[in-house]
Amino acid sequence: MAWQSIPVPRLEGVSQEQFTQQLYPQRKPLVLEGIDLGACTSKWTVDYLSQVGGEKAVKVHVAAVAQMDFISKNFLYRTLPFDKLVQRAAEEKHEEFFISEVMDNFLIQVTGKKRVVLFSPRDAQYLYLSGTKSEVLNIDSPDLAKYPLFSKARRYECSLKAGDVLFIPALWFHNIISEEFGVGVNVFWKHLPSECYDKTDTYGNKDPTAASRAAQILDRALKTLSELPEEYRDFYARRMVLHIQDKAYSKNFE
Repeated sequence: MAWQSIPVPRLEGVSQEQFTQQLYPQRKPLVLEGIDLGACTSKWTVDYLSQVGGEKAVKVHVAAVAQMDFISKNFLYRTLPFDKLVQRAAEEKHEEFFISEVMDNFLIQVTGKKRVVLFSPRDAQYLYLSGTKSEVLNIDSPDLAKYPLFSKARRYECSLKAGDVLFIPALWFHNIISEEFGVGVNVFWKHLPSECYDKTDTYGNKDPTAASRAAQILDRALKTLSELPEEYRDFYARRMVLHIQDKAYSKNFE
């Protein structure tokens, strides 16, 4: 099946003021071109990074396949010398399955090339989620017998080359495929007031505190329904779903 993708807009020469005041409030992915990242875009080669990093020990995920699955955990943690890690990464194609985060993110492509596919948080219902992660690993050739709703999710796609900066708004799901060895740097920041976040969450991997409380309340409500016979549980659970759809979704959600 050939997938149709919506190209992520690319803009060159965007000033900080223009991004902050005009583009950032739109809450949509955007590739920024022509930003001066300095000498790193040409200097950070395999040899240079191996020399600078030396034999410093680094803990990494190691998997037998390119698509690592953080739900079934088809990988191991290993400690490798930094220079060996860089050399190994240069020889392997890597793909990150798609995930969402609660912080905004700049993905800065310093060297190399990546293909990035993104999905709107409004299409979460089609992504077969387990927490913030999707069960669908192969997004270019998914098992539609197992994941039939996935075909309804709208794909946004872009290619990143050295010097490109991709803005990934919070909650947007993203799948990253390395097309050649390169170095990418992520910069995360909080879009909401600081009190909305879990104070122990450094990298934006946990739900906002209000969302966590709501999930706990829902779990308690479902546990209460378990006191009823199956026919009643089913009926009132469906009413709860309809109530959430009616009350919680914004009017312009669709």
